[in-house]
Amino acid sequence: MLRNSPHVSDLIFSPGRAPQIEVSGQLMELKYKGLECLSSQDTLSIANDIMGKNETPVRKLEQDGSADLSYGIAGVARFRVNIFKQRGSCAIVMRVVPDKIPGFDELHLPEALKEIVDLRNGVVLVTGPTGSGKSSTLAAILDKMNDEKAYHILTIEDPIEFLHRHKKATIHQRELHSDTPTFALALRAALRQAPKVILVGEMRDRETIEIALEASETGHLVMSTLHTIDASKTVERIVGVFPMADQQAIRTRLSKAFRYIVSQRLLPRKDGKGRIAAVEILKSTMRTKAKASRFSMPCATAAPRACCTSMARLTSSFARGSSNSKPG
Repeated sequence: MLRNSPHVSDLIFSPGRAPQIEVSGQLMELKYKGLECLSSQDTLSIANDIMGKNETPVRKLEQDGSADLSYGIAGVARFRVNIFKQRGSCAIVMRVVPDKIPGFDELHLPEALKEIVDLRNGVVLVTGPTGSGKSSTLAAILDKMNDEKAYHILTIEDPIEFLHRHKKATIHQRELHSDTPTFALALRAALRQAPKVILVGEMRDRETIEIALEASETGHLVMSTLHTIDASKTVERIVGVFPMADQQAIRTRLSKAFRYIVSQRLLPRKDGKGRIAAVEILKSTMRTKAKASRFSMPCATAAPRACCTSMARLTSSFARGSSNSKPG
């Protein structure tokens, strides 16, 4: 299935349809002989093959109705897999994870993001909708850090996507369920494991956010993701998980802790050859810290050098038919 296009991002197996691939944001059916229309037994068989003897996803699928796991085919690719129940049957979505960690040039990331590599503490958040390349952006930043810094780096992921080898840095990667039961527990334990940098796959709950803030305040650099569309919504999402009585205190702590909020989305190229990232960067300055401590902060109101806004520029270029525009 991956050989049908170099730009396959997802594989989808659903009862009642042929196997599908997502290419540049669009679904395509692949009608192989004998698999023109998958049955519920076909998708269950595929799910069982993927889960194998791993008891955790089997139990999660039975108890919760869905399960996340990583899956690899030697010499082909690795996948982030979600298996879920629907209409009494199983469906499967497999996100393709490249074997090679993408670099800044390959992802067309703004040069400003390279400054993250030199940060010593604080919080860096990469935000955007599902499938917008958040994991790839964080992987590129972490890989550059791995090349340049003699640090201890710890990641907590669900599941592990990109495999980071030891280079100049030492990297330990922990996976939810197989290595630790929760993000919060792993993050609290990380404070005793002497990392300089902690990557948390996602800020999912109040406890995780609270411990992440504590870690950043005690000299760690914490990087994570959120499913929000811009810096303003990111601040409101974080603050909103806390009781009203605590929200001003959390807003003040976040205003002091955040270093970068990177919001991105993927737009299809005019020539049809893949997609390109539109990236909006909010950098911590005296002005943005003050705004974060008081109310939401649209990027347009930030100090001129605090915000690198390429979203509108790239969207405009795309509308004019430019397929080679690069954000940043």
